Amino acid sequence: MASRTPHTDDTDRQLKEDLHQLTRTIEELVSATADDSRSNIKALRERAEKRLKETRERLEARGERLYGEARDSLHHQADACDRYVHENPWTSIGIGAAVGVVIGMLIGRR
Repeated sequence: MASRTPHTDDTDRQLKEDLHQLTRTIEELVSATADDSRSNIKALRERAEKRLKETRERLEARGERLYGEARDSLHHQADACDRYVHENPWTSIGIGAAVGVVIGMLIGRR
């Protein structure tokens, strides 16, 4: 299982802080609308929009980074599998045959 890197922990902490700030700003906006103070609402709305935009950008960046890491990991695993098959062809054939027999038996039980 993959271990969590300090960079990932920092990103998680930053994301939690961003979401907490965004939530707090939205709560302030909701409570300010009860006062119906136009200048106060406008300022809070601008802060909420700014934080929402920043949080969205961070989430998108994190999603792209996670996608890239998953893609790289998959390529690495596929390369390792390819190397194993080339280094051990008869073992690979045996494993493939055993898996085929198991799948055939499972399908045949239906």
